[in-house]
Amino acid sequence: MNRIKDAALILIDVQKGFDDPKWGARNNLDAEKRMAQLLEAWRGAGRPVFHVQHLSRMAGSPLRPGQKGCEIKEIVMPLDREPVIQKHVNSAFIGTALEYRLLESGIEAVVLAGLTSDHCISTTARMSANLGFETFVVSDATATFDRTGPNGKHYAADQIHELALVSLHGEFATILDTGRLLESLAPEGVLT
Repeated sequence: MNRIKDAALILIDVQKGFDDPKWGARNNLDAEKRMAQLLEAWRGAGRPVFHVQHLSRMAGSPLRPGQKGCEIKEIVMPLDREPVIQKHVNSAFIGTALEYRLLESGIEAVVLAGLTSDHCISTTARMSANLGFETFVVSDATATFDRTGPNGKHYAADQIHELALVSLHGEFATILDTGRLLESLAPEGVLT
């Protein structure tokens, strides 16, 4: 059963620290614009929204508390009524009240967007599915960075992003883009 119309939108780690050049080249530079579109749609329909904020414990991380980089970007700034779930690890479910808050609200499905595709989005999506939530990941409302493998080989952000989504699709989540998701929310919209 498709419960996307009742799903909570969860925006993960949309923080200023991800603009730091230390991360390297990034794909999908319009991801935050797509996140803002989703947020506007969810707010307009009165659907539940959760924000997740990473509070890094690593020295030198731009996401450490007390630094400007830890702040959520203005484009998706939470409203007072929207919960901000703070985490210290990749999964938004570990050491947080997210699962409890979702279950307490009767939410059985989640839509995930944010940063980064292969780390916190992927980890949260996998755990979400394992916990029994119907999970959707919005492909063009997520992004990641170039990486170097243990063998020294360089991997482009686009490649990492696509492979992260491929590994989630069908097993842990349904992957779709912003346009298709917003179409499915229309009164006659059906996600197939």
